[in-house]
Amino acid sequence: MAQRTTSRREFIRRAAAGAAAATLAGALPAFSGGAGDGARPNIIVIMADDLGYGDLGCFGATLIPTPNIDRLAAGGVTFTDAHSPASLCTPTRYAVLTGRYCWRSPLKKGVTQGYDPLLIDPSRLTIAGALRQAGYRTACIGKWHLGLGERKPVDYSGPLTPGPRELGFDYFFGIPASLDMPPYCFVENDRVVGELSVPKRPRNTLQREGPMTPGWRDEEVGPTFVRKAERFIDDNARNRPGRPFFIYLPYQAPHTPCTPPGFIEGRSGAGVRGDMVVELDWAVGRITEALRRNGLERDTLVIVTSDNGALTSGISSWAGDPPEKYDLVHNGHKPNGELRGQKADIWDGGHREPLIASWPAGIEGGRKSGRLFCLTDLMATCAAAAGVDLPDNAGEDSFNQLPAITGAGQSGARRESVVHHSGAGMFSLRRDNWKLVLGRGSGGFSAPQLVTPGQGEPRGQLYDMAADRAEQANLWNERPEVVQNLLALLEDIVRRGRSTPGPDQPNEGEVDIWAGARQVVEVP
Repeated sequence: MAQRTTSRREFIRRAAAGAAAATLAGALPAFSGGAGDGARPNIIVIMADDLGYGDLGCFGATLIPTPNIDRLAAGGVTFTDAHSPASLCTPTRYAVLTGRYCWRSPLKKGVTQGYDPLLIDPSRLTIAGALRQAGYRTACIGKWHLGLGERKPVDYSGPLTPGPRELGFDYFFGIPASLDMPPYCFVENDRVVGELSVPKRPRNTLQREGPMTPGWRDEEVGPTFVRKAERFIDDNARNRPGRPFFIYLPYQAPHTPCTPPGFIEGRSGAGVRGDMVVELDWAVGRITEALRRNGLERDTLVIVTSDNGALTSGISSWAGDPPEKYDLVHNGHKPNGELRGQKADIWDGGHREPLIASWPAGIEGGRKSGRLFCLTDLMATCAAAAGVDLPDNAGEDSFNQLPAITGAGQSGARRESVVHHSGAGMFSLRRDNWKLVLGRGSGGFSAPQLVTPGQGEPRGQLYDMAADRAEQANLWNERPEVVQNLLALLEDIVRRGRSTPGPDQPNEGEVDIWAGARQVVEVP
C-alpha cells in the first residue's frame, strides 16, 4: 500500500509540473496502469446548465441546500475567479471539448438549434479523443447542444453521424440540444431511442413546439442521465478494473423549463429554479456515491462547474406563472451573487462560474484559489492529469491548471488573460484587474443590450475589477493607455489563432472583434 501511495504522489507531482512523458503517437503513455493502480485518475467533468456564481452553498447561497457539492469543495479546491469562455450554452460546450474559443469556429454568436449539424470538425482532437488515445474509456452523458450529423435539418430517423462518437466518446447518451428545444428525445450513441411520433405542445413559452418520443417527461431527463452515469461507472469497475475512464456529464439543470422531479420539488427556498439546483446537487451526490461504493472515489478527479451564468429576469412572464415561482427577487436568492448581469451578458454575471475540483489522492482539501481559470483549460488540465501531451493544433486556448488544482509548483505557461464572448458576439478581455469590453451595453439579455455612443462618449467599457467588481465605473476615457494595451493583446490573440504558446493556427472565417458592438441577441 505504501508503494502505491508513493507512485501516485510522484505521478501527480510530475503531471502537475508538465513533465508528462506521454504523446499522442498512438501508443499508451508511460503511465499505463490506470486509476486502479493509483497512477492516472479517473476524470469526471460535471457541467451544470445556467448555474450562477451565487447558486451554491459553498459560494454563499443560503436558500438552496447543496450539501454534496459543498462536501466536494470542503475536500478539494474552490476557484473564485473561474470563467466560461462564453455566456451561452453552445459556445462554452465547444470550448470545453476542444480547448479552443468558439469564436474561432464558424459560430460567431448565439447557439445551435436542435436540427443544426455538428459544429465541431470531426478531424479536430477533443478532450475525449486525447484521453481515449491515452487508454481511457470515454463517455458523454447529458445535454449535447453542439449539433449532429452533416446537414440541416438533421434527419433523426437515421444514424446521427458525425456526432459524439466521431469526436472521441466511446459511449454517448443524451439529448440533442436544450430541454426547451425540439426534438424532445434521448439519443444513444448515434440513434434516437424510440420514435419521434408525438407532438409536444408546451403549456408555456419556456419550451418550443416540436416532436417528442412517446412517454417523454421533462422531469425524468436528469434522473435518467444519473442512472446512465452510475451504470457506466459500475460497469467499468466490474468489467474493466484498472482501466481509467473519463465522463463528461453536461447536466440539464437548472436551465428552463425548470421541471424538477417530484422527490426534489419544494426542497429549496428559491422556487422551482432553486429546486433544479437541488436536483443538480442530488445528481452530484449520486455520482460520488457510485465512485465510493466501487472504491474509486480516492482516485477520481471530479470537477463541477457551469456553462454560463444564471438567467435571472423575465422567466415568470414568459412562462405565464406567478412571479414567486421563478423570479428570484421574490425569493431573496441571488443566483449570480453580487455580480452584474446574467446569462448571455458580457458582464461577469454572464460568465464567472463556480468551479470545484475534488481528487482525494491528489488534492489537499479545503483550499480556495484566486487563480484565473477558463473552462477552455479543462482540456489541457485533464490531459496533464492523464499524462498526455497535446499537439500544436489542439487546445489552442487551453492552459494546464493542474498545478493550481493540486497545489504543486507552477511550471510552464500560466494563464494571464481570458477572452469573454457574449450572446450577441461582444468581446471582452480580462488581464490582471482590468476588464476591457468592446461595445456598450450587456451584449446579451440584460437591458440595455446595446448602446450607441454619442460624440465624445466611450466606445466601449473598461473596469477595474479589483476596485469595481460590480462593473459600474467605466474608465474607458480615463485610462486610454490601458485600453490600447488590452486592445493590442486581444488583436494578437485573435490573429495568432491561439492564446497559448506555440505556432500560429488558423481561425475558421473572419473574426470581427467589434461585431458585438453593432448587433443584439434574441431574448428567449
